[in-house]
Amino acid sequence: MAKTLFITGASSGIGAATAHAAAKAGWNVALFARSADKLDKLAGEIGDRALALSGDVTKPDEVADAVAKTGQTFGGLDAAFANAGLGLDTPGTVEGDPDEWRNMIDVNIMGLLYTARAALPELKKTKGHLVLTGSAAGRRHIKGSIYGATKWFVHGYAGNMAEEMREWGGRCTVIAPGMVDTAFFSEAKPDKLQPEDVADAVMHALSADPRNAVQEIFLMPNN
Repeated sequence: MAKTLFITGASSGIGAATAHAAAKAGWNVALFARSADKLDKLAGEIGDRALALSGDVTKPDEVADAVAKTGQTFGGLDAAFANAGLGLDTPGTVEGDPDEWRNMIDVNIMGLLYTARAALPELKKTKGHLVLTGSAAGRRHIKGSIYGATKWFVHGYAGNMAEEMREWGGRCTVIAPGMVDTAFFSEAKPDKLQPEDVADAVMHALSADPRNAVQEIFLMPNN
């Protein structure tokens, strides 16, 4: 029976690329994001292996409902990819907007925790895999970066979850890319990493032999 992957932030960029890569590798993919139109288009491109589930990652009931529908549709859950994330339009502690900080923290930290909370009981049944989108900004200090600090949380949490999940045969991986050419940036970055590069890293972790817990993949553009 095909394995099933639940993806947040699935409507574009890294999430969409991972959905395509996973489906190509024989996985069912449940696609979760706010943009119903984009999800429906992506699911149409993938075909019967895809399930579009529109919702808001900052609302725990919507995340839990989507995970439940994933299990009902595909018969279980083998992996969850907490990928949804936001940056800031106005950086800086003094210059920045506290409301914008709150929105970012709600997505980058609380949304990730809601995803893990909903998915873990299902993953425990399958000795499954939790994958989190971290960042190069969560591995090194960047002058004044509040966004980077949210990714330090992701990296710390990923390591903590790896220790917890190993007790029941599960695995947790943090994927830490440098600059990726996605809509996250207001200008195109064609010479940087592509979403497909990050998707390749996710699939490497998911497809590793069960004895091999790939706890972190750090990838950077070669230039």
